[in-house]
Amino acid sequence: MRELLCVFLGGGVGSLCRYALGMWLSVPAGSPWPWGTYAANVLGCLGIGLLMGYFSGRPGSWWQLLLVTGFCGGFTTFSTLSNETFQLLRQGLYFWSLAYAFSSLLSGLCCVAGGFALGNLLWKPV
Repeated sequence: MRELLCVFLGGGVGSLCRYALGMWLSVPAGSPWPWGTYAANVLGCLGIGLLMGYFSGRPGSWWQLLLVTGFCGGFTTFSTLSNETFQLLRQGLYFWSLAYAFSSLLSGLCCVAGGFALGNLLWKPV
């Protein structure tokens, strides 16, 4: 039961933080780029990389469920990214849709890898 509560609480806080970031970085008038979702995905990927670097070589814990599965799962928004890419395609903004999808994926992969390496460097596995 504690595991479910950790995922639930982390996911709720992550979702609220993602919403707040989206409001703070709302799309400027005339810009097709969804900055809030982009920032949430990049920051979330960096965060999950750092956390997985920390938890690497350590036994699973409720902290990992709270922070990785819950918070990062609630904070990152790949489904929203996919929907926004699709909406850009529907509007005929093909360049923007491809640029947004490609840069989000590339940035996310780089941040996960960089965060993992940094996490391992900062918190050497046991």
